[in-house]
Amino acid sequence: MTPQYEAAYELHQFLTDRGISYAVIGGLAVQYWGEPRVTRDVDATVLVPQEIQKTLVYELLEKFPARIENPIDFAIKNRVLLVRSSSGWNMDISFGLPGYEEEVMRRAVDCNIGSGRTIKFCSAEDLIIHKAVAGRPQDEFDISGIIYRQGQKLDDVYILKWLNIFSHILETDEVRSRFTIPWENFIHKIKDQKS
Repeated sequence: MTPQYEAAYELHQFLTDRGISYAVIGGLAVQYWGEPRVTRDVDATVLVPQEIQKTLVYELLEKFPARIENPIDFAIKNRVLLVRSSSGWNMDISFGLPGYEEEVMRRAVDCNIGSGRTIKFCSAEDLIIHKAVAGRPQDEFDISGIIYRQGQKLDDVYILKWLNIFSHILETDEVRSRFTIPWENFIHKIKDQKS
C-alpha cells in the first residue's frame, strides 16, 4: 500500500471511530477516477455540526502533528486544518458546509485500497465540481482526465446543476465552462466514432 493510502486510511480510522462523515478529494481521488498523477498530500473534507468543529480540531491535533504555527486559528479562519500523518505525510482536512457538502458525503463511495481496507472517495461527479470551482490549470487537466476515464457513466445533469449554482454564487461562467467544454468535446468524439 502506498504511503498516501496509509495516511488516508489512518485518517479514515480516526474519523469513522468517531462517526464523522468524510470524503477523500484532491489528487488521490483523481488517481482513482481520472488520469493517475503524482500527489504530495491527502485532501479530505469532513462534515460536522458547526458547534463541534473546534472540538474536532483539538482532537485531530492530539492525533496528528500540525504543519504550521497557530493551527487552530488557521483552521477556524480558513476552514482547513493542515496536519501530518504518523508517517509524515501531509494531510489537508477541510471543514465542509451544510448544503452541497451533505450531497458529497451522501454520494461518497467506499473504495478498496488493498489488504481488505477501504476509504471513502468523493464521487467522480463531485470531484469534477470541486475541480471546476478551484479552477487552477491542473484542475482543468484533471477534469478532462476524469471525463476521459469515466465517460458516459458521469451524471452530467447533477454536475451542471451544482456548477450553475456555483457559477451564480461566484458570478462567473468559467466555473461551468471548465466542465462543459471538455464534456462537449468528449460527446462529439463519441458521436464521430459511431458515425
